[in-house]
Amino acid sequence: MSATETTPVKGPSVLAVLRQPLLVAVLLIGVLLAFGEALSPGFASGEQILRLLVVASLLGLVAAGQNLVILAGREGIDLSVGGIVSLSAIVAGNVMQGQDASIPLAILACVATGALFGFLNGVGVTVMRIPPLVMTLGMLGVLQGLLVVIRQGIPSGKAAPALADFVARPFLFGLPGTIWLWVAVGLFMAFLLRRTVFGQRVYAIGSNEHAAFMAGVPVKRMRVAVFTFSGIFAAIAGFCLLGYSGSSFSNVGEQYMVPSIIAVVFGGTPLAGGKGGYTGTMAGAVLLTILQSILTTVNIDESGRQMIYGATLLVLMLFYGRGRRMRG
Repeated sequence: MSATETTPVKGPSVLAVLRQPLLVAVLLIGVLLAFGEALSPGFASGEQILRLLVVASLLGLVAAGQNLVILAGREGIDLSVGGIVSLSAIVAGNVMQGQDASIPLAILACVATGALFGFLNGVGVTVMRIPPLVMTLGMLGVLQGLLVVIRQGIPSGKAAPALADFVARPFLFGLPGTIWLWVAVGLFMAFLLRRTVFGQRVYAIGSNEHAAFMAGVPVKRMRVAVFTFSGIFAAIAGFCLLGYSGSSFSNVGEQYMVPSIIAVVFGGTPLAGGKGGYTGTMAGAVLLTILQSILTTVNIDESGRQMIYGATLLVLMLFYGRGRRMRG
């Protein structure tokens, strides 16, 4: 081959595209919107997309904490987020009792509740050395029992009118407040993970916990912190969910457990941890919300949707779940 000959430039292969989870998620969002529009005219209208974004923001808030736990590695998953969402919504509703003046106190009570149970998860995983899956599953059982004791089968708590308006009605530039809150959380997560020592340490312990420990990273404190963050974000989601639904239900948060994990994996964070970020998770939350809306449109019930979510998670594991192998 002479020096003047040039090598043909090859386009990106399908495999290369599949290894860009954020790109895949964005493409699938477009495909699903087009499919939904074909299925039900008006599905992709501006008003409908805004409603979908409000619903996606609730899932995205839960997935923010789930993202931190998974990023920190050791195959950590927080299965208690659904219970924390439910309990936080009930706590906020009972503190608020439909009064706008009680919103600040409800926020404090709600966040404190989430932080407490997230902290207990972190202590159980680090001090008691219980595997994250077992610890958070056990905590979910505790929370479900606690919800039965608190509620005793009787609905209680009510959202304040100002909270309902903030969540569902235009707040700024025509967008509801919960979407702006989600954007703020996205910016916070980007800053936390990319611009702070805390974020660098999360990636470090997720990539190699032993090496991070030898380098002086306080691994146990970091792991407790990410579980505490997870509890706080789940509590914030519960607070917003109360404003969205108007009242609290004992099992209202259960619908977020599996989807929050799928959104994180879909966004490019492998269950092995150590790589990924929250931007992809936000795209994953939007994608799952659109998928859920389509499944509802074609009259697939809750049990059918859960089966599809489970199958989706298994498929994603094949492509993005084997993080250590892909890093190699």
